[in-house]
Amino acid sequence: MAGTGLAQKPGVERLAPFVPSPQPVVERMLEAADVKPGETVFDLGCGDGRILITAARDFKAKGVGVELSGELVKQAREQVSKLGLSNRITILQGDLLAADLRSADVVTLYLLTESNDRLKPILQKSLRPGARVVSHDFSIRGWKPAQVARVEVSGRFHTIYVYQMPPVKD
Repeated sequence: MAGTGLAQKPGVERLAPFVPSPQPVVERMLEAADVKPGETVFDLGCGDGRILITAARDFKAKGVGVELSGELVKQAREQVSKLGLSNRITILQGDLLAADLRSADVVTLYLLTESNDRLKPILQKSLRPGARVVSHDFSIRGWKPAQVARVEVSGRFHTIYVYQMPPVKD
């Protein structure tokens, strides 16, 4: 899987600060999404790549990350390379709102609720029936989660919302 980046519009805004998901939350997100070997996981705002690395290493999935920060892209790519996962993970630098999500089986998010609102129509238009969207701590307003899980890490509870794209209606 190769890719050099996404078209980046001038004035692209950051949709959330970089706050890494703790590893127990990452693992629970991927378990809750029921990630299967060979599926493609997209992490929008992938930061240091930890969700994609865990998906590839522990769930035998493929991964595509989209990140705005050049420094985080560099860091994630270096870690992916160091772990020998470059054949399964691609990190793209650019605007996550411009990502082509049509090949996604699972999309992971740790964005603000307002950012999820902006992403929602893109997810609805792009994702296939049965694709899952997993959001850490922030719900997608107007969507009913198929599952809600809670994980305690260092005395703080994290909420994981899992949504499944509905079948196409005739």
